[in-house]
Amino acid sequence: MVPSPPGPRHREPLPWQVPKPPEEDPDAPARVQQILASPSYRPAIADLAFLNSYETRPVRLQLDYLKPELGLQQAGVRNTIVVFGSTRISEPLAARRKLAVLKEALARRPDNAELKRRVKVAERIVAKSRYYEVAREFGRLVGKSGHGPLDCRLVVMTGGGPGIMEAANRGAFDVGAKSVGLNITLPHEQFPNPYITPELCFQFHYFALRKMHFLLRAKALVVFPGGFGTLDELFETLTLIQTRKIKPVPVVLVGREYWQKVIDFDFLVEEGTIDPEDRELFWYAETAQEIWDGITWWYESSGEPLINGEIYPLKPED
Repeated sequence: MVPSPPGPRHREPLPWQVPKPPEEDPDAPARVQQILASPSYRPAIADLAFLNSYETRPVRLQLDYLKPELGLQQAGVRNTIVVFGSTRISEPLAARRKLAVLKEALARRPDNAELKRRVKVAERIVAKSRYYEVAREFGRLVGKSGHGPLDCRLVVMTGGGPGIMEAANRGAFDVGAKSVGLNITLPHEQFPNPYITPELCFQFHYFALRKMHFLLRAKALVVFPGGFGTLDELFETLTLIQTRKIKPVPVVLVGREYWQKVIDFDFLVEEGTIDPEDRELFWYAETAQEIWDGITWWYESSGEPLINGEIYPLKPED
């Protein structure tokens, strides 16, 4: 007679399925609990102290790369337009509100030098808050370039934070398009902006892996006024293009007046520290439409499509 297939459990417990009984050794149960509580007994994947150790850094680097990569693949994200800019440039209403609060404080303490400085800075932020609207409108243009929320052949990608990054994600959100946010773990608490597509918001431990993902699918880099982080990403991308370590992509600096004060590229050419042709690795734009038109013209001139391939996933259940 053919026996029935075995069930998931043995009819009789196996020797290792029950601890040594106290009637055989009164100290055995306590010793078993001590063993079970030992960090050495913890599975490697559940042992945070082990995973965070110096020796497992190569594994963490792999995981930091792999999780976002698989997530982007599963969503069908083929290419991105990366948008950088200051976290401090808020939407106009918020910028004006902050300025009003500071002015009221200064009116009460007119001789306070620090308040005077902060009011001047707030006034400059209000002036630059127009870039929030430019970034938001650009996010809309990128979002509308596809064929609905399932079309992820070209999406906005940002660092996931507030300010200019929020604006770009928000623009895509406005038109029902998906967008990506790549956050980074920092010593202090932070939050992603609320307009990123939830399943496309990733958090990195290593800046290097985050930077890699910024450029792996990038079809263009759009750089709004910003500080150290923005400059870091800009110069790294320009260096990679200059050395042809990556295939050239359009680099657009938004706000000529700002960027020409921050960086004197002509001086670098005159000093011989970059070549004249390096000055042609980017251009300036002021409006969302100028940015989009410049990028599309760049790809038309190169004979390469900006948006290519079939839409994937084709169905929500895929």
